[in-house]
Amino acid sequence: MARALIVDDSKFMRRIIRETLEEGGHIILAEADNGIDGIEQYKKLKPDFVTMDITMTGKDGIQAVSDIQAMDPGAKIIIISAMSENTLKLNDKELRATAFLTKPFEKFELLETIKKIL
Repeated sequence: MARALIVDDSKFMRRIIRETLEEGGHIILAEADNGIDGIEQYKKLKPDFVTMDITMTGKDGIQAVSDIQAMDPGAKIIIISAMSENTLKLNDKELRATAFLTKPFEKFELLETIKKIL
């Protein structure tokens, strides 16, 4: 299946996402707990897709998405956040993630989203 990078400051949420992706047959290349590390991991590993939280210390997910897309306009990024897509777009009209999921999410919802974007 596809190779993934998980970016979320919550160790618990990274574990939930990892388990879901592995159950779906995906390979986890790396995890990052902030936007800066997520960008560095993206540069180094070139994953097929990224799951990205928004609210993180240091560089947040909105900035990380923008930086990754500047580097790779074809990047597949799924934002997984407690904030809704509409709320996020009110804060940043330029936010161009590939897909949005609101926490808490259903496992099948994440796996279906990955199928759609790949």
